[in-house]
Formats: sequence, structure tokens, C-alpha cells
Amino acid sequence: MSTVAVLMGGWSPEREVSLVSGKACAEGLREGGHTVIEYDVRRDLRALVEFLRPAAGGGPDVVFNAMHGKYGEDGCIQGVLEILGVPYTHSGVLASAIAMDKPMSRHVFTSIGIRVALGKVVERRSLASGDPMPRPYVVKPIDQGSSVGVHIVREGDNLAAVEAAEARYGEKVLIEKFVPGRELTVAIMGDKAVAVTELRPRTRFYDYEAKYTDGVTEHLIPAPIPTEVYEQARQWALMAHQALGCTGLSRADLRWDDSLPGTSGLVVLELNTQPGMTPLSLAPEQAKWAGISWSQLMTWMVDHARRPA
Repeated sequence: MSTVAVLMGGWSPEREVSLVSGKACAEGLREGGHTVIEYDVRRDLRALVEFLRPAAGGGPDVVFNAMHGKYGEDGCIQGVLEILGVPYTHSGVLASAIAMDKPMSRHVFTSIGIRVALGKVVERRSLASGDPMPRPYVVKPIDQGSSVGVHIVREGDNLAAVEAAEARYGEKVLIEKFVPGRELTVAIMGDKAVAVTELRPRTRFYDYEAKYTDGVTEHLIPAPIPTEVYEQARQWALMAHQALGCTGLSRADLRWDDSLPGTSGLVVLELNTQPGMTPLSLAPEQAKWAGISWSQLMTWMVDHARRPA
């Protein structure tokens, strides 16, 4: 069995979720017989390098990347691991960077025939001048995960408050037409789309709280949707994974406007190269539904780690 270093924490807005993911993954790896070292990543590159490649030799055989958000999910930590030649789970530098950049990943998806919601990138400050498209629409940071900073702007909402809330995430935001209907997600393991889950949040939409608070969202697996929609969701998720060059585990998020005929109301929202690995998380839930236990999933991810040249 391998000595696995679980990287967790970081300093993005998703730090706390990452710590929960990391602890759970470490436990699953130990159950699978691996030797596990947990490492809370801080903004200290020298300390991280010394941990991964000690001056005295040794170090972990594989890194299990349980970081979420900026620097852990966007190609930055992946670049460090590539330079050091340390095998690591999930996707590589380029796939991670493109998936995290929502406008760029949208371009890739549309180029291969995957439908996305009508949208555009605008300067955040322009929101102060009025609506960039008819309401309702969605305002998103261009490079955050876990629905961090996502706002649905409906009739009567205060746009100035949204503009102020976005200030911490940068000068540009992605504006997308709100797609009514149902929230779907598909986990990808290697070259296989596992299943489709429908998410029914008891809050107004599937936001950060709905993702990480027990009892706030109902998960229906397999999703109770028409077969043609189910299979199209699986196909597009796999296509998105492959088009970005992802490896290991990923998860695609979609919306389906069920008021439209057939699959015409289905759109892909984004692809997550570092899907959540908490007890409430969707990818592990789908793996379990497919007969893959928690420890088996952890071992599969280590066995399918990327190995830098």
C-alpha cells in the first residue's frame, strides 16, 4: 500500500469544506490500508515543498488533493506537484485551470456542441448602472467553486447589494440567464458517467448552504427524469470531462427546464475537477449507489493518480 499525503485546507473561501473533505478522505484511505499523512496547506511554499520532498529523502508516494477553490483547484497546486514530480489525484494543470475559469470552460463546451445558459462576462462595477440582462439572471464570480458568491437576481432584488457582495471576488463577473426547472449533477470516474442525481434544495436555490448543511437538500438518485434527458446529461458530462482533459474524478452540474420539450431545456453549468468529498457530497454518493464503498473510492482515486513525467 502507498504512503498518501492528503492536502487540505488552503486559504480560499472553501477552506472549511476542504478540511472536512480532507479528514473524511484520510479516514477512507486508512480503511483501505494506506499509510496517511494529513497536511493543512498554508500560504508557505517552502514548507509545502519540504513536506513533499524532505531534504533527508522520502516523502509521500502519492498526494491526495482534497483542496477546493482557488490555488487548490485551479492548477496552482497541481503545478507545484508537477514540478516536484509527485503523483497526485484528480486533473492536471491545464484541465484544472480551464474548468475553474467559467467563461473559458463555457467556450470549450459550446465548441463541442454542449448547450450552456445564455451569458456574458461584465465588469462588476457595471452592475451599479443597471441590469445587464432581463431578470431573473445569475451573477457568479468567474473563478470560484461550491456556489461561493453566486446570486440569483430576481424582481425586487437590490442590485447594489449584489455588486458590493461581489467586490471580494474580483473586477469581472459572469452573468447567466436563470434557467428554471431542476438541478442535476453527474459524477465522472475515469471514462464513465456514473449516474444523474436530482437535487431539490429546500432553500431558494442550491447555494453554498444547501450543499453543505445536512437536511437542506434532498438528493434523488437516479434522477426521476425522462430517459432521454438522463442519458443526455450523462453524455454531456462525459464529453465535458474529456474535452477539458480531466482525469480521475470530476462532477458536472446541469440545469433542466422541464417546461421545454425533450432535452431542449438542458444546459451544463460547470465542471468541478475537485468535487466535494464531505459526507454530504454528491460524487461519493453516486459511487456508493454504483456499489463502490468509501474506502474503495479512495483507493481507486489513488490508483488513478496522475504521474508527472
